[in-house]
Amino acid sequence: MNFIGEPTEDQLAIKDAVERTCSQFDDEYWRDIDETGEWPEAFTKAMAEGGWLGVAMPEEVGGAGLGLTEASIVMHTVARSGAGFSGASAIHLNIFGPKPLEIFGSEEQRNVHLPKIISGEQKMCFAVTEPNSGLDTSNLESKAEKQPNGDYKLYGRKIWTTGAQRADKILIIARTTPKDQCSKPYLGLSLFYTDFDKVKAGATPIPKMGRKAVECNMLFFDGYEIPKEDLIGEEGQGFKYLLHGLNPERVLFAVEAIGLGQAALAKATQYANERRVFGRAIGQNQGIAHPLAKSWAELEAAELMAYKAASKFDQKLDCGAEANAAKYLGAEAGFKACETAVLSHGGMGYAREYHVERYMREAMLARIAPVSREMILNYISERVLGLPKSY
Repeated sequence: MNFIGEPTEDQLAIKDAVERTCSQFDDEYWRDIDETGEWPEAFTKAMAEGGWLGVAMPEEVGGAGLGLTEASIVMHTVARSGAGFSGASAIHLNIFGPKPLEIFGSEEQRNVHLPKIISGEQKMCFAVTEPNSGLDTSNLESKAEKQPNGDYKLYGRKIWTTGAQRADKILIIARTTPKDQCSKPYLGLSLFYTDFDKVKAGATPIPKMGRKAVECNMLFFDGYEIPKEDLIGEEGQGFKYLLHGLNPERVLFAVEAIGLGQAALAKATQYANERRVFGRAIGQNQGIAHPLAKSWAELEAAELMAYKAASKFDQKLDCGAEANAAKYLGAEAGFKACETAVLSHGGMGYAREYHVERYMREAMLARIAPVSREMILNYISERVLGLPKSY
Protein backbone atom coordinates (compact mmCIF):
# COMPACT_ATOMS: atom_id res chain seq x y z
CA MET A 1 0.00 0.00 0.00
CA ASN A 2 1.10 3.57 -0.55
CA PHE A 3 0.63 6.42 1.89
CA ILE A 4 -3.05 6.86 1.04
CA GLY A 5 -3.73 3.19 1.64
CA GLU A 6 -4.45 1.96 -1.90
CA PRO A 7 -3.25 -1.65 -2.29
CA THR A 8 -1.66 -2.96 -5.47
CA GLU A 9 -3.16 -5.92 -7.33
CA ASP A 10 -0.53 -8.22 -5.82
CA GLN A 11 -1.31 -6.96 -2.32
CA LEU A 12 -5.02 -7.50 -2.89
CA ALA A 13 -4.22 -11.04 -4.01
CA ILE A 14 -2.31 -11.63 -0.75
CA LYS A 15 -5.27 -10.34 1.27
CA ASP A 16 -7.72 -12.53 -0.62
CA ALA A 17 -5.56 -15.64 -0.27
CA VAL A 18 -5.09 -15.15 3.47
CA GLU A 19 -8.83 -14.54 3.87
CA ARG A 20 -9.53 -17.87 2.15
CA THR A 21 -7.20 -19.67 4.53
CA CYS A 22 -8.66 -17.95 7.58
CA SER A 23 -12.21 -18.70 6.48
CA GLN A 24 -11.56 -22.34 7.39
CA PHE A 25 -11.37 -21.31 11.06
CA ASP A 26 -14.62 -19.83 12.29
CA ASP A 27 -15.60 -18.05 15.51
CA GLU A 28 -16.32 -21.33 17.27
CA TYR A 29 -12.81 -22.59 16.49
CA TRP A 30 -11.23 -19.59 18.19
CA ARG A 31 -13.68 -19.65 21.10
CA ASP A 32 -12.88 -23.33 21.71
CA ILE A 33 -9.12 -22.87 21.79
CA ASP A 34 -9.56 -19.86 24.06
CA GLU A 35 -11.43 -22.11 26.49
CA THR A 36 -9.20 -25.19 26.22
CA GLY A 37 -5.85 -23.44 25.83
CA GLU A 38 -4.87 -25.82 23.03
CA TRP A 39 -2.40 -24.46 20.50
CA PRO A 40 -4.12 -23.63 17.14
CA GLU A 41 -2.17 -26.34 15.32
CA ALA A 42 -4.49 -26.65 12.33
CA PHE A 43 -4.39 -22.91 11.76
CA THR A 44 -0.61 -22.57 12.00
CA LYS A 45 -0.17 -25.56 9.70
CA ALA A 46 -2.50 -24.03 7.11
CA MET A 47 -0.64 -20.71 7.24
CA ALA A 48 2.72 -22.46 6.89
CA GLU A 49 1.47 -24.50 3.92
CA GLY A 50 0.32 -21.27 2.31
CA GLY A 51 3.86 -19.90 2.59
CA TRP A 52 2.79 -16.99 4.79
CA LEU A 53 5.34 -17.63 7.54
CA GLY A 54 8.07 -16.63 5.10
CA VAL A 55 6.37 -13.62 3.55
CA ALA A 56 9.20 -11.27 4.62
CA MET A 57 12.09 -13.75 4.40
CA PRO A 58 14.52 -13.89 1.44
CA GLU A 59 13.66 -16.07 -1.53
CA GLU A 60 16.98 -17.90 -1.35
CA VAL A 61 15.95 -19.51 1.94
CA GLY A 62 12.41 -20.32 0.84
CA GLY A 63 10.66 -17.04 1.65
CA ALA A 64 8.60 -14.77 -0.55
CA GLY A 65 11.08 -11.90 -0.41
CA LEU A 66 8.37 -9.32 0.25
CA GLY A 67 8.34 -6.39 2.67
CA LEU A 68 6.82 -5.22 5.90
CA THR A 69 3.82 -3.88 3.99
CA GLU A 70 2.92 -7.34 2.73
CA ALA A 71 3.63 -8.90 6.15
CA SER A 72 1.31 -6.30 7.67
CA ILE A 73 -1.43 -7.20 5.21
CA VAL A 74 -1.11 -10.85 6.22
CA MET A 75 -1.27 -10.16 9.95
CA HIS A 76 -4.00 -7.54 9.63
CA THR A 77 -6.12 -10.00 7.66
CA VAL A 78 -5.56 -12.78 10.19
CA ALA A 79 -6.64 -10.65 13.14
CA ARG A 80 -9.61 -9.17 11.26
CA SER A 81 -10.90 -12.66 10.39
CA GLY A 82 -11.87 -13.11 14.04
CA ALA A 83 -8.69 -14.96 14.94
CA GLY A 84 -7.57 -11.88 16.84
CA PHE A 85 -4.39 -12.19 18.84
CA SER A 86 -4.93 -15.92 19.36
CA GLY A 87 -4.29 -16.40 15.66
CA ALA A 88 -1.89 -13.52 15.08
CA SER A 89 0.38 -14.35 18.01
CA ALA A 90 0.60 -17.98 16.92
CA ILE A 91 2.52 -16.94 13.79
CA HIS A 92 3.62 -13.38 14.57
CA LEU A 93 7.12 -14.37 15.71
CA ASN A 94 7.82 -16.25 12.49
CA ILE A 95 7.29 -13.11 10.41
CA PHE A 96 9.99 -10.80 11.78
CA GLY A 97 11.38 -12.62 14.83
CA PRO A 98 14.13 -14.32 12.78
CA LYS A 99 15.34 -11.01 11.29
CA PRO A 100 18.49 -10.87 13.47
CA LEU A 101 19.32 -14.37 12.28
CA GLU A 102 18.70 -13.39 8.67
CA ILE A 103 20.69 -10.14 8.78
CA PHE A 104 23.52 -10.95 11.21
CA GLY A 105 23.70 -14.74 11.27
CA SER A 106 26.37 -16.72 9.45
CA GLU A 107 25.61 -18.23 6.08
CA GLU A 108 25.37 -21.64 7.71
CA GLN A 109 22.96 -20.39 10.39
CA ARG A 110 20.77 -18.76 7.76
CA ASN A 111 20.71 -21.73 5.42
CA VAL A 112 20.12 -24.31 8.14
CA HIS A 113 17.49 -22.55 10.24
CA LEU A 114 15.51 -20.08 8.13
CA PRO A 115 13.98 -22.64 5.72
CA LYS A 116 12.82 -24.71 8.69
CA ILE A 117 11.28 -21.68 10.40
CA ILE A 118 9.46 -20.74 7.21
CA SER A 119 8.08 -24.26 6.70
CA GLY A 120 6.98 -24.50 10.31
CA GLU A 121 9.27 -27.45 10.94
CA GLN A 122 11.34 -25.44 13.41
CA LYS A 123 9.41 -23.72 16.21
CA MET A 124 11.11 -20.83 17.94
CA CYS A 125 10.53 -18.62 20.95
CA PHE A 126 12.13 -15.26 21.73
CA ALA A 127 13.42 -14.41 25.21
CA VAL A 128 14.32 -10.80 26.01
CA THR A 129 12.27 -9.46 28.93
CA GLU A 130 13.36 -10.15 32.50
CA PRO A 131 11.49 -9.73 35.82
CA ASN A 132 13.76 -6.98 37.19
CA SER A 133 14.48 -4.99 34.03
CA GLY A 134 11.21 -4.78 32.07
CA LEU A 135 11.70 -2.38 29.15
CA ASP A 136 15.19 -1.38 30.36
CA THR A 137 17.03 -3.90 28.18
CA SER A 138 20.45 -2.43 29.00
CA ASN A 139 19.95 -3.64 32.59
CA LEU A 140 19.38 -7.31 31.77
CA GLU A 141 20.72 -9.52 34.53
CA SER A 142 20.97 -12.85 32.72
CA LYS A 143 24.52 -13.72 31.79
CA ALA A 144 26.19 -16.12 29.38
CA GLU A 145 29.58 -17.07 30.77
CA LYS A 146 32.19 -18.12 28.23
CA GLN A 147 33.86 -21.44 28.95
CA PRO A 148 37.48 -22.45 28.18
CA ASN A 149 36.33 -24.33 25.05
CA GLY A 150 34.50 -21.25 23.73
CA ASP A 151 30.99 -22.48 24.59
CA TYR A 152 28.73 -20.59 27.00
CA LYS A 153 26.76 -21.35 30.16
CA LEU A 154 23.63 -19.30 30.70
CA TYR A 155 22.35 -18.13 34.07
CA GLY A 156 19.29 -16.01 34.84
CA ARG A 157 15.57 -15.58 34.26
CA LYS A 158 13.32 -14.50 31.43
CA ILE A 159 9.63 -13.66 31.59
CA TRP A 160 6.72 -13.39 29.12
CA THR A 161 8.43 -15.72 26.65
CA THR A 162 5.68 -16.65 24.20
CA GLY A 163 5.30 -20.19 22.85
CA ALA A 164 8.08 -21.77 24.91
CA GLN A 165 6.01 -24.88 25.66
CA ARG A 166 6.22 -26.03 22.05
CA ALA A 167 9.46 -24.38 20.88
CA ASP A 168 12.51 -26.40 19.95
CA LYS A 169 14.68 -23.30 19.39
CA ILE A 170 15.15 -20.09 21.34
CA LEU A 171 16.44 -16.67 20.32
CA ILE A 172 17.82 -15.21 23.52
CA ILE A 173 19.87 -12.21 24.62
CA ALA A 174 22.17 -12.24 27.64
CA ARG A 175 25.09 -10.26 29.01
CA THR A 176 28.51 -11.62 28.07
CA THR A 177 30.54 -8.66 29.39
CA PRO A 178 29.76 -7.08 32.78
CA LYS A 179 28.05 -3.73 32.45
CA ASP A 180 30.75 -1.92 34.45
CA GLN A 181 33.32 -3.04 31.89
CA CYS A 182 31.41 -1.56 28.93
CA SER A 183 31.71 2.00 27.64
CA LYS A 184 27.94 2.14 27.10
CA PRO A 185 25.24 0.25 29.03
CA TYR A 186 23.75 -1.42 25.96
CA LEU A 187 27.09 -2.96 24.95
CA GLY A 188 28.22 -6.35 26.21
CA LEU A 189 24.93 -8.08 25.38
CA SER A 190 25.03 -11.04 23.00
CA LEU A 191 22.36 -12.79 20.97
CA PHE A 192 22.11 -16.56 20.59
CA TYR A 193 19.91 -18.89 18.56
CA THR A 194 20.13 -22.29 20.17
CA ASP A 195 18.34 -25.53 21.01
CA PHE A 196 15.61 -25.11 23.60
CA ASP A 197 14.79 -27.64 26.30
CA LYS A 198 11.81 -26.38 28.29
CA VAL A 199 12.54 -28.82 31.12
CA LYS A 200 16.14 -27.68 31.59
CA ALA A 201 15.00 -24.07 31.26
CA GLY A 202 12.26 -24.55 33.85
CA ALA A 203 9.63 -23.10 31.50
CA THR A 204 6.45 -22.40 33.47
CA PRO A 205 3.31 -20.92 31.85
CA ILE A 206 1.92 -17.70 33.36
CA PRO A 207 -1.88 -17.67 33.87
CA LYS A 208 -3.16 -14.56 32.15
CA MET A 209 -6.17 -12.53 31.08
CA GLY A 210 -6.57 -13.59 27.45
CA ARG A 211 -5.02 -15.42 24.50
CA LYS A 212 -4.94 -18.64 26.54
CA ALA A 213 -3.97 -20.81 23.55
CA VAL A 214 -0.70 -18.93 23.02
CA GLU A 215 0.97 -19.18 26.38
CA CYS A 216 3.61 -16.95 27.95
CA ASN A 217 6.28 -18.36 30.24
CA MET A 218 8.75 -17.72 32.99
CA LEU A 219 12.14 -19.29 32.19
CA PHE A 220 14.94 -20.08 34.64
CA PHE A 221 18.46 -20.92 33.45
CA ASP A 222 21.12 -22.38 35.73
CA GLY A 223 24.18 -23.36 33.74
CA TYR A 224 22.20 -23.90 30.52
CA GLU A 225 24.71 -24.91 27.83
CA ILE A 226 24.97 -22.95 24.58
CA PRO A 227 27.48 -24.04 21.91
CA LYS A 228 29.75 -21.29 20.58
CA GLU A 229 28.36 -21.92 17.09
CA ASP A 230 24.99 -20.59 18.24
CA LEU A 231 26.25 -17.03 18.81
CA ILE A 232 24.69 -14.62 16.27
CA GLY A 233 27.16 -12.18 14.80
CA GLU A 234 29.71 -10.63 17.15
CA GLU A 235 29.82 -11.06 20.88
CA GLY A 236 28.60 -7.96 22.70
CA GLN A 237 26.55 -6.58 19.80
CA GLY A 238 23.24 -8.27 20.56
CA PHE A 239 21.36 -5.12 21.55
CA LYS A 240 22.21 -3.49 18.24
CA TYR A 241 20.91 -6.55 16.43
CA LEU A 242 17.63 -6.41 18.32
CA LEU A 243 17.01 -2.81 17.25
CA HIS A 244 16.52 -3.92 13.65
CA GLY A 245 13.30 -5.66 14.62
CA LEU A 246 11.74 -3.02 16.88
CA ASN A 247 9.96 -0.89 14.27
CA PRO A 248 8.54 -3.86 12.32
CA GLU A 249 7.28 -5.39 15.54
CA ARG A 250 5.47 -2.17 16.45
CA VAL A 251 3.83 -2.02 13.03
CA LEU A 252 2.71 -5.64 13.17
CA PHE A 253 1.21 -5.18 16.64
CA ALA A 254 -0.58 -2.10 15.33
CA VAL A 255 -2.23 -3.82 12.38
CA GLU A 256 -3.16 -6.81 14.51
CA ALA A 257 -4.88 -4.57 17.06
CA ILE A 258 -6.61 -2.69 14.26
CA GLY A 259 -7.78 -5.92 12.64
CA LEU A 260 -9.16 -7.15 15.94
CA GLY A 261 -10.97 -3.85 16.45
CA GLN A 262 -12.47 -4.10 12.97
CA ALA A 263 -13.66 -7.64 13.71
CA ALA A 264 -15.33 -6.36 16.86
CA LEU A 265 -16.88 -3.43 15.00
CA ALA A 266 -18.35 -5.81 12.41
CA LYS A 267 -19.94 -7.94 15.15
CA ALA A 268 -21.35 -4.88 16.90
CA THR A 269 -22.74 -3.38 13.70
CA GLN A 270 -24.47 -6.63 12.82
CA TYR A 271 -25.98 -6.86 16.29
CA ALA A 272 -27.08 -3.21 16.23
CA ASN A 273 -28.95 -3.84 12.99
CA GLU A 274 -30.60 -7.06 14.17
CA ARG A 275 -31.39 -6.38 17.82
CA ARG A 276 -34.76 -4.69 18.28
CA VAL A 277 -35.84 -2.91 21.46
CA PHE A 278 -38.88 -0.61 21.84
CA GLY A 279 -39.94 -1.58 18.35
CA ARG A 280 -36.83 -0.60 16.41
CA ALA A 281 -33.23 -1.61 15.76
CA ILE A 282 -30.93 -0.39 18.53
CA GLY A 283 -28.57 0.94 15.85
CA GLN A 284 -31.16 3.63 15.14
CA ASN A 285 -30.27 5.17 18.49
CA GLN A 286 -27.39 7.64 18.36
CA GLY A 287 -26.18 6.32 21.71
CA ILE A 288 -25.31 3.10 19.86
CA ALA A 289 -24.58 4.46 16.38
CA HIS A 290 -22.19 7.29 17.25
CA PRO A 291 -19.66 5.24 19.27
CA LEU A 292 -19.55 2.70 16.43
CA ALA A 293 -19.03 5.45 13.86
CA LYS A 294 -16.29 6.96 15.99
CA SER A 295 -14.56 3.58 16.24
CA TRP A 296 -14.66 3.21 12.46
CA ALA A 297 -12.98 6.60 12.01
CA GLU A 298 -10.31 5.91 14.62
CA LEU A 299 -9.51 2.48 13.19
CA GLU A 300 -9.23 3.82 9.65
CA ALA A 301 -6.88 6.61 10.75
CA ALA A 302 -4.68 4.21 12.72
CA GLU A 303 -4.56 1.85 9.73
CA LEU A 304 -3.27 4.63 7.48
CA MET A 305 -0.50 5.44 9.95
CA ALA A 306 0.48 1.78 10.20
CA TYR A 307 0.78 1.35 6.44
CA LYS A 308 2.64 4.63 6.16
CA ALA A 309 5.19 3.27 8.65
CA ALA A 310 5.43 -0.02 6.77
CA SER A 311 5.89 1.76 3.45
CA LYS A 312 8.69 3.94 4.82
CA PHE A 313 10.39 0.89 6.34
CA ASP A 314 10.28 -0.91 2.99
CA GLN A 315 11.83 2.14 1.33
CA LYS A 316 14.60 2.04 3.96
CA LEU A 317 13.50 5.43 5.33
CA ASP A 318 13.49 6.34 8.99
CA CYS A 319 10.09 5.23 10.30
CA GLY A 320 10.61 5.35 14.07
CA ALA A 321 8.05 8.09 14.65
CA GLU A 322 5.43 6.50 12.40
CA ALA A 323 5.97 2.99 13.75
CA ASN A 324 5.62 4.13 17.34
CA ALA A 325 2.61 6.32 16.55
CA ALA A 326 0.98 3.45 14.65
CA LYS A 327 1.42 1.11 17.59
CA TYR A 328 -0.04 3.67 19.99
CA LEU A 329 -2.98 4.62 17.76
CA GLY A 330 -3.68 1.05 16.67
CA ALA A 331 -3.69 -0.32 20.20
CA GLU A 332 -5.94 2.44 21.50
CA ALA A 333 -8.37 2.33 18.58
CA GLY A 334 -8.48 -1.46 18.64
CA PHE A 335 -9.25 -1.63 22.34
CA LYS A 336 -11.85 1.15 22.15
CA ALA A 337 -13.62 -0.64 19.30
CA CYS A 338 -13.68 -3.89 21.27
CA GLU A 339 -15.00 -2.13 24.37
CA THR A 340 -17.65 -0.39 22.28
CA ALA A 341 -18.64 -3.73 20.75
CA VAL A 342 -19.18 -5.26 24.18
CA LEU A 343 -21.26 -2.28 25.34
CA SER A 344 -23.27 -2.28 22.11
CA HIS A 345 -24.30 -5.87 22.83
CA GLY A 346 -25.56 -4.90 26.27
CA GLY A 347 -25.73 -7.88 28.61
CA MET A 348 -24.95 -10.28 25.77
CA GLY A 349 -21.61 -8.57 25.27
CA TYR A 350 -20.56 -10.23 28.51
CA ALA A 351 -21.48 -13.67 27.14
CA ARG A 352 -18.89 -15.82 25.40
CA GLU A 353 -21.51 -16.81 22.86
CA TYR A 354 -21.12 -13.46 21.08
CA HIS A 355 -17.29 -13.50 21.00
CA VAL A 356 -16.75 -9.79 21.64
CA GLU A 357 -15.76 -10.34 25.28
CA ARG A 358 -12.83 -12.43 24.02
CA TYR A 359 -11.89 -9.68 21.61
CA MET A 360 -11.81 -7.12 24.42
CA ARG A 361 -9.65 -9.34 26.65
CA GLU A 362 -7.18 -9.88 23.83
CA ALA A 363 -7.16 -6.21 22.83
CA MET A 364 -5.58 -5.28 26.17
CA LEU A 365 -2.38 -7.03 25.02
CA ALA A 366 -1.49 -4.42 22.41
CA ARG A 367 -1.78 -1.60 24.93
CA ILE A 368 0.93 -3.24 27.06
CA ALA A 369 3.24 -5.17 24.73
CA PRO A 370 5.80 -5.08 23.26
CA VAL A 371 6.25 -1.56 24.64
CA SER A 372 3.99 0.49 26.89
CA ARG A 373 1.96 3.49 25.76
CA GLU A 374 3.97 5.69 28.07
CA MET A 375 7.31 4.70 26.54
CA ILE A 376 5.92 5.37 23.07
CA LEU A 377 4.84 8.84 24.14
CA ASN A 378 8.29 9.34 25.68
CA TYR A 379 9.85 8.46 22.31
CA ILE A 380 7.62 10.87 20.39
CA SER A 381 8.00 13.73 22.86
CA GLU A 382 11.78 13.38 22.89
CA ARG A 383 12.68 12.24 19.36
CA VAL A 384 9.96 13.98 17.35
CA LEU A 385 9.09 17.07 19.39
CA GLY A 386 12.54 17.67 20.81
CA LEU A 387 11.42 17.84 24.43
CA PRO A 388 13.79 16.97 27.31
CA LYS A 389 14.17 13.31 28.21
CA SER A 390 12.02 12.47 31.24
CA TYR A 391 13.73 9.29 32.48
